[in-house]
Amino acid sequence: MIDWLVPAYLWLKAFHIVAVVAWMTGLLYLPRLFVYHAEAGPGAAQSETFKVMERRLYRGIMNPAMVAVWISGPLTLLSMPAAVAEAGWFHAKLTLVLLLTGYHHLLGRWRKAFERDRNTRPARIYRLINEVPTVLLIAIVLLVVLKPF
Repeated sequence: MIDWLVPAYLWLKAFHIVAVVAWMTGLLYLPRLFVYHAEAGPGAAQSETFKVMERRLYRGIMNPAMVAVWISGPLTLLSMPAAVAEAGWFHAKLTLVLLLTGYHHLLGRWRKAFERDRNTRPARIYRLINEVPTVLLIAIVLLVVLKPF
């Protein structure tokens, strides 16, 4: 615990929650755009529109939100008792956040493939992959609220 951060705990926690909501919004929406983009096919006018939407979502919302999560999360942790960092539920939550971060970067690679008209996956794959952040979010919220171990 860093003493000068303790008074800011509630502000840090609130900022962290807002950042998580913004990040999750992008993680849920970008694969949905990929579904429509894959259905449009390369060269279509819609494809060019999706490229702009995907780039703006990824760079303008998702990347800054993820960075905000990764800054506000550790700062929030530093402003609370050290026992939290030793709890099993916290390690499980951190593992799931690392998986979300990997998922984020995977979506970034796929976005670049669409941008270069090199997508090889059918829309069905993006429909399925869109469930990943939902499952991880449910698990993270349950861990944080219930603190099962």
